[in-house]
Amino acid sequence: MRCVSPSLFRRFWGLLPQYVSVGPSQSPNLSSKQSSLRQSCSVRPGLLTAPDVVSYWQKVFEKNGIPEARESSEYIVSFVLGAKTFQSLDSEKLRSPLTAVQQEQIQQLSCKRLERMPVQYVLGEWDFQDLNLKMRPPVFIPRPETEDLISLVVEEESRKCEAKNSETFLVAVPSPVILEIGCGSGAIALSLLCKIPQSRVIAVDKEEAAVDLTRENVHRLQLQDRIHILHHNVSYGSAKHLLPWGPMDFIVSNPPYVFHEDMASLDAEILCYEDLDALDGGDDGMRVIKIILTLAPSLLKDSGSVFLEVDPRHPDLVEDWLCAHPNLLLALRAVHKDFCGKPRFLHIQKQSR
Repeated sequence: MRCVSPSLFRRFWGLLPQYVSVGPSQSPNLSSKQSSLRQSCSVRPGLLTAPDVVSYWQKVFEKNGIPEARESSEYIVSFVLGAKTFQSLDSEKLRSPLTAVQQEQIQQLSCKRLERMPVQYVLGEWDFQDLNLKMRPPVFIPRPETEDLISLVVEEESRKCEAKNSETFLVAVPSPVILEIGCGSGAIALSLLCKIPQSRVIAVDKEEAAVDLTRENVHRLQLQDRIHILHHNVSYGSAKHLLPWGPMDFIVSNPPYVFHEDMASLDAEILCYEDLDALDGGDDGMRVIKIILTLAPSLLKDSGSVFLEVDPRHPDLVEDWLCAHPNLLLALRAVHKDFCGKPRFLHIQKQSR
């Protein structure tokens, strides 16, 4: 699905500076429209520094309505120069003219951003919880607020360990087993493996592309010995498939929770490139949430916990739904806000019979 109209290309061509020249395309598989764009992005070597190129592409992005124009330009230039952020570039790299190869790389990546491709996909990698993870469409891109979900699970595990140690005089505490439903790139699962070194994780996703990307990131971080990755579409009958290591201490998920009526209003970057099934939660945004909560009693240990990232409208809806299903023996223990002050995370606990 493409998001660039012919009028956008015409506007873009009119913005190109004098150091841009048209040359033959080097990519025989490109469409005529893509070929024209690539030709127009071919840059002659010149005395262009990193700040020059950042400023230029910022203006191009702004005139074409690309969100976060400055940040996008800085991330692309920094990536080509081997840095995480533009602010981390040393003074020598900021002053030195870019090579022709570097200019061409920046042009190619910037043309992808002009097509509203998210920066994470443009670069092919992204940092999450200090982990550098591979990213590629259409696998869901982890959002910054999800880092708080990781922190809540880690805090609860620390609390449980302290409580057990105080009761049992520092005997060994069993390694926690964590189930992540909807693993995507593996960001949540891998973060928990790193933050809770003794843990084991079962990571599940219904999309083969997500499972493959999680496996790739697992091997990059050398964590394959403590994770079981499962290609499975979780449903109400999934319990027997999700217990390779027995009952869970935690179920963690950032499930599809966008209300279906809100899907059309999502940014073009999302609608064009990301897996919409990873976002669309149905009419009430709770299609997958209800499945997770229905499965939870048969998957969790006594006093085990479910941690969910949800829409700000969901805490009341979930609490009402749990009250309407008392047989599940699940209680909403806490609602936590994200960094914008919106109720975003739910802690639900299994009660003893």
